[in-house]
Amino acid sequence: MSFATVLREALRQRGLPLERVRDRLKAQGINVSLATLSYWQRGRSQPERAQSLRAVDALETILDLPEGTLRSLLGPPRPRGRAPSGPQDLTASQRVFGENSVVEQALGEAFAHFNEDISAVVIRETVRLDEHRCIRSVSVNQVLRAIRDGAGRITVVHHIDDTETESIDVVANCGRLGSVRFLPELRSIVVEILFGRELDKNETMVVDYDVLLGPSRQISTHHERRTRVNLRDYLLHVYFHPAALPVGCRSYYRERIGAEARNTRRISLDISHSAHMLPVRCPAGIHGMAWDWPA
Repeated sequence: MSFATVLREALRQRGLPLERVRDRLKAQGINVSLATLSYWQRGRSQPERAQSLRAVDALETILDLPEGTLRSLLGPPRPRGRAPSGPQDLTASQRVFGENSVVEQALGEAFAHFNEDISAVVIRETVRLDEHRCIRSVSVNQVLRAIRDGAGRITVVHHIDDTETESIDVVANCGRLGSVRFLPELRSIVVEILFGRELDKNETMVVDYDVLLGPSRQISTHHERRTRVNLRDYLLHVYFHPAALPVGCRSYYRERIGAEARNTRRISLDISHSAHMLPVRCPAGIHGMAWDWPA
């Protein structure tokens, strides 16, 4: 039997949800994300790092398994670096996000398999600001394509301007909301959207969700989308409150985090006090809109 099969069966017999397992590991000073535990039990990844192997030893105790039961089932470590072939180059994540990025820190070991079986085709985002110049909601509509059989979810990481906002809520309009984790130390929220079934290769799926933020004291100056694949279309539509209008807006593109912005273009507000950008081409990298407030 495989490591994933034994782990999954032990969890079932003990009746322990992954949240409780994570909490019991954390009580022992072992931090493992829910995404990582989920990947382990589904066989999408296996424990390899020292911290993960400590977790395996602790899991044997938590699940009342004989010592060495899980350890003995671990195969050799997967090769590191770029895969020799395949439809998606996962190292593109680090090329765009940078080494030890916020996304990598938020996902832990699951970052190595970050949405490896699904790829975005079209993304449309609507951002709304309030009269205090703060982002209050981000609505996302994505058309996704499975790049292999079995895709059943997508994980997204959103940056939050103010970690002391009064509330954060996520609503799934198309797709089913899975786990939601707020990581104030990383100023991020990690959201899992479930498809409800496994897709066949090349099958498409639409997910639509809203990130709703409470009142904030942190003024927002930009919004951007980071993508490791070329998109067919990316539409960013930003609504400003009539009582708080910027003096100027501009779109930009960066190849990676820390790179200089280029392809900058001025954007005018329309009659609805909104601005939008729809790049003619949307290569992998960072596409965003920035705005300036009056002094």
